Amino acid sequence: MAASSQPCLYSGSRIARHRTTYNTTSSPSSNSCSPSPYSSYPRPGHCWNFITFSGIKIIWKHQSLKAQVLSTAQGNFSSPTAMTNMEEKPDHLLVLVHGIMGSPSDWTYCETELKRRLGKKFLIYASSCNMYTKTFTGIEGAGKRLADEVMEVVEKTESLKKISFLAHSLGGLIARYAVAVLYSPNNASSHHSKDIASSTGTNLITSCSSNNCLIAGLEAINFITLATPHLGVRGKKQLPFLLGVQFLEKIAAPIAPIFTGQTGSQLFLTDGRADKPPLLLQMASDCDEGLFLSALGAFKHRVLYANVSYDHLVGWRTSSIRREKELVKPPRQSLDGYEHIVNVEYCPPILSESPDFPPEAAKAKEAAQNEANAQNTAEYHEIMEEEMIHGLQQLGWTKVDVSFHSAFWPFFAHYCIQVKNERLHNDGAGVVAHVADAIKQHESLQDSTPPYVEASY
Repeated sequence: MAASSQPCLYSGSRIARHRTTYNTTSSPSSNSCSPSPYSSYPRPGHCWNFITFSGIKIIWKHQSLKAQVLSTAQGNFSSPTAMTNMEEKPDHLLVLVHGIMGSPSDWTYCETELKRRLGKKFLIYASSCNMYTKTFTGIEGAGKRLADEVMEVVEKTESLKKISFLAHSLGGLIARYAVAVLYSPNNASSHHSKDIASSTGTNLITSCSSNNCLIAGLEAINFITLATPHLGVRGKKQLPFLLGVQFLEKIAAPIAPIFTGQTGSQLFLTDGRADKPPLLLQMASDCDEGLFLSALGAFKHRVLYANVSYDHLVGWRTSSIRREKELVKPPRQSLDGYEHIVNVEYCPPILSESPDFPPEAAKAKEAAQNEANAQNTAEYHEIMEEEMIHGLQQLGWTKVDVSFHSAFWPFFAHYCIQVKNERLHNDGAGVVAHVADAIKQHESLQDSTPPYVEASY
């Protein structure tokens, strides 16, 4: 479907001078997602009002800086050269996190495009602390290493004020763990936005996106994942390369640790003791392991890019955090200007109970660990997936559906969505362009929005 023409800035219902409160009375099973203004980006010539405002703002800044240079009382700038150097320093860190058995080179094309489109205000950093087999050592270990690496970058770059993450596949789960390690809550504030629906328990979960809660000491802006198995992997619906073959489904979970170590057990939700919740379930809540949900809530924008089909490693449902009944056949036509992007919708937070690990889940997990078969594995995963959705749907998400059905190499969808190799996977160039334009538009909103004004959707 062609993108509709929309103004550069969001309407008053999206950006208001008060905090937007979403309707949190929806039932957990209701599909409350709606088309997002995120589905189209402004084209040149359509944003004169914004450009005029920006021009005035730039002129004002220029005059202010000029006055400071000429003033003997203000000794902050010694020359125009120093002033130029200050303006060129990056203030927004964008961390790129590769997937399983990956390396920073997986981001070569994407990094180049992001630098070209976003400019010098962004410091784009491809993580290197979890290369290749280090991704087999478990999500928590990889997440802690990533957190340490991010802190090193932040400490070396004093000009940074904001932070965003862009992660592919397993990298999305690693990044989710890392941001919980890096999360700094603001306990002193009493004003909260409703970008996270409150739970019925006494542990009220609220968003810090406009409330000075920080990630690595910086303002959290974007958390974006590409084909990430947020609900784990299993069966033909979540791990399509098994093709629904019962024998393969039966042996997949038990043999996963042999090839992929602790990470394999965590992806199949069979890690740890039978009476303890798997790590991915814990990561859908705030728990003793970490404030995972609150850390995600600190970001102003959370975006999921998911392959509708042809991704033989990560299925559509798990990468888009949807139930089976919520998977509706998307349009086959790409959005205008973004090839293979076929649908964009915003799903606001939904009031639901926090994730639970009931006795029947423990029993099902034990069966999946010790006597795995297609039936008991499916039963266990259905329980766990519903609980994870209960937790994650307390956050608002923008969901972007991607379809490579018309691509020259559609079966490379899992790598095309990232453009891992420019020669083999360049069908995903439109996805990278969409990601870059989304980040750029969010940055424009940040620059043009007065303090304490909600600009998230």
